[in-house]
Amino acid sequence: MIELGLDTFGDVTFDTGGRPVSQAQALRNVVEEGVLADQVGVDAFGVGEHHRPDFAVSAPEVVLAAIAGQTKRIVLGSAVTVLSTDDPIRVFQRFSTLNAISNGRAEVILGRGSFTESYPLFGYDLAKYNELFEEKLDRFAKLLDGQPVVYPPIEHGRLRTWVGVGGSPESVVRAARHGLPLTLAIIGGSAKRFLPYVELYERALKELGREELPIAVHSPGHIAETDDQAREDLWPHYMAMMNRIGRERGWPTRGRDDFEREAGPDGALYVGSPETVAAKIARTVADLGLSRFDLKYSSGTLPHDKLMKSIELFGTKVMPLVREAIDDSRAAVSTQSRKAAEIA
Repeated sequence: MIELGLDTFGDVTFDTGGRPVSQAQALRNVVEEGVLADQVGVDAFGVGEHHRPDFAVSAPEVVLAAIAGQTKRIVLGSAVTVLSTDDPIRVFQRFSTLNAISNGRAEVILGRGSFTESYPLFGYDLAKYNELFEEKLDRFAKLLDGQPVVYPPIEHGRLRTWVGVGGSPESVVRAARHGLPLTLAIIGGSAKRFLPYVELYERALKELGREELPIAVHSPGHIAETDDQAREDLWPHYMAMMNRIGRERGWPTRGRDDFEREAGPDGALYVGSPETVAAKIARTVADLGLSRFDLKYSSGTLPHDKLMKSIELFGTKVMPLVREAIDDSRAAVSTQSRKAAEIA
């Protein structure tokens, strides 16, 4: 069965008066959001690591531990942990501790991160961006196999570990080489353009003599009762966030047309009514052959109450619709296969 999750970076949102909340309040809100996700049946909840004024989560494991204490079944993970500027043993220990506290519900997504603030903050040379990740991922992969044994050890099996990739073929092959599931971060353009990365990953696994492994997608979005409401809720906050980041990176200013293109059938924004969002997710799952889809439900200053409604609709309406669409699609394929066999 397809896994369906939610991700957040702990974005510093606006309150009901249009003022930014404190980072402390943003963190308390994330805990409340994670608890609600568990209550409405979401499979997994991820929080991403950042070291910026606009995102409050710098210690994902601490936030996840707070959620673990108030939940029973939801998988709790990072989205992502910036391994390049951390110590692999300490990362493993923190997540093995979370795994123990949550009765085996921890997972980690390891990546290089899409921001670079952690490099000067922790005294790392940004010029070694690729070298650091390769070296530390190799060490982490050995820890998964108990080399060396660190404490607390994983109680049962292995710590579920993914590699997060933003579009680098080298990173895709690296995940396959280490025998780790792949998470593709698709934040712009059509999901179909990532099909070559899926094919590369599957081919690399086969050539390395490894078994098939799960592939996930992480993409942004927002859900409301209607398409118009969802778009009007999201677009000013999403565009303000994208243009703020764009100014830092030298991107051209984006406007409503850019937003509408991303919110359309071939864009990376999963925004709209439950029916619209579910149909788009199901299409992406089918196009890329996914085992998991994670919606990044927070977007800049979009207020907490809007996020809570989006989470509720994701769990109660979107998830059942996605699974129904996937089941119908598989049934149709099975029927076609039987008919083809009968003709033959």
